[in-house]
Order: sequence, then structure tokens, then C-alpha cells
Amino acid sequence: MRKIIFALGITGLIFIGAFYIKQKFSNSKYNLEKAKTEVKKLVENNEIKNGDLIFQTSLSGQSKAIQLATNSKYSHCGIIYKENGKFYVFEAIQPVKTTPLDKWISRGKDGHYVIKRLKNAEEILTNETLQKMKNEGEKFKGKNYDLTFEWSDDKIYCSELIWKIYKRSTGIEIGKLEKLSDFDLSNETVKKKMKERYGDNIPMEELVISPKAIFESNLLITVNQ
Repeated sequence: MRKIIFALGITGLIFIGAFYIKQKFSNSKYNLEKAKTEVKKLVENNEIKNGDLIFQTSLSGQSKAIQLATNSKYSHCGIIYKENGKFYVFEAIQPVKTTPLDKWISRGKDGHYVIKRLKNAEEILTNETLQKMKNEGEKFKGKNYDLTFEWSDDKIYCSELIWKIYKRSTGIEIGKLEKLSDFDLSNETVKKKMKERYGDNIPMEELVISPKAIFESNLLITVNQ
């Protein structure tokens, strides 16, 4: 009798597990299909161009801490490029790489995103400048994600990638550089993440550029949200 009950219990767990895996796969597939439709509309409405910046709420383990520390909804960002007729996002995750735009959108919370653009993009982002940006980005491609947000080129995080590419290719600084000490580090979620990353030696004077600082830059206009 016990063996029968045990077998039924195991079968039930397998069934439940399979159900959730199926649901997760189905939702993921649905989100990607929805994102593909979104991208198609963006292209048809001419709401997307080379060099645009895109923001989302990441579902990564550190996203909540970034949101709380910077007091912002958005925790991840990248640069949009068009290659061979398709749009991609150049981003710093693990590792720094290029991701199809539809997959990038589907990966964020609720598939929500915001696209921003330089106010005078048509004048500044010439084909020559865009190529400079891509060449600059190639120097970071394949590098590890910077979990400790250091201001060096050894490793790189998302907003740092955007800031450095634009600065080194156009001379434009999108967003104000801050120090770790400028952020709100009082929340327990933030404290826990900081402890994981730095231990007891938090580099409070380290220069940082946050997704929020770029998102709120007065050099940008909102194209789509």
C-alpha cells in the first residue's frame, strides 16, 4: 500500500513539474511571437533606427536591487543596430553580445520596453559615426559582465557599455556619472546584494553610470514606450 501511495506521489510531482515546464515554455513562445509582432510594427511605423537606445525591466537576480538603489523602473539597456535588414540589441550581459531585438524584448518583464534617441540623431549618427560605434563595441564583445560595476574596460555592464560607446565615438556623454555613494543603499535587498558583491569593502567612490541616468538624459527623446 505504501509503495502504491509513494508511486502515486512521484507521478503527481512529475505531472506538476511537466505542467509548469510546459506553461513556462508556452509563455516564452507566446512572448516571443508577440515581440516579433511589436518589432514588425516598429519597422512599419519607422519608429526604430540605428543607434537608438532601448530600456527594459530585467528579470535577472540583481534587477530589483538596481531598481531600488537607483529609484527607477528600468534596470537594463542596450544599443539598437540594423544588420542585414534585421534589428539587434548590442548589450552587456554574460558575455557582451548582440541579441535579436524580438528576443531581447520578450526577455524583459511583461515584454515592456522604451526606445529613446538622440535629439539630433540625424545630424550626428551618420553612417561613418555608426560604424565607429560598432567598431568601438567590438572591443567589448565577448567580455564578461561586470558584477561589481567597476569603471574599467576589463569587464562591462549594460549602461557603462552604452555610455562608453557614445562617448568614445561621438564625444557625447549621455547621462551624468555618479558614485556608488550617490545611490540609495538603505533597502535590505540592496544591502544583501552589495554584501554578496563586495563583502565589507564597498567602493563608495567608484564611478558609476546607471540605466536611470541615461534614461533621464535631456539629450534624448522618447520614440516609443
